[in-house]
Amino acid sequence: MSAYHQPEGPIRTRMPRPGEIMGIVTQLHGGARMMVHCEDGKDRMCRVPGKIRRFIWVREGDYVLIVPWSVEGDEKADIAYRYTKVQSDQLKRQGVIKG
Repeated sequence: MSAYHQPEGPIRTRMPRPGEIMGIVTQLHGGARMMVHCEDGKDRMCRVPGKIRRFIWVREGDYVLIVPWSVEGDEKADIAYRYTKVQSDQLKRQGVIKG
């Protein structure tokens, strides 16, 4: 078995936890900041927190989970998780993501 072997069974996909909102990255602004269109219809300026900055790489069009800030929560948020292409396709098939 190779080190790059993909499992044959179902893929476990992280679902939004309480306080998290799903969104899609619409614009990159540099400095780990980006504009995200959220499922509640709002556009928020989001950042990748320092503790996970080197572990996730976000591009335009990626589906992400965000955590709105307690202050200015309608305008700003932190990115908590980025879905891979396979995970986002699975969420579309399940009807969690419209589109």
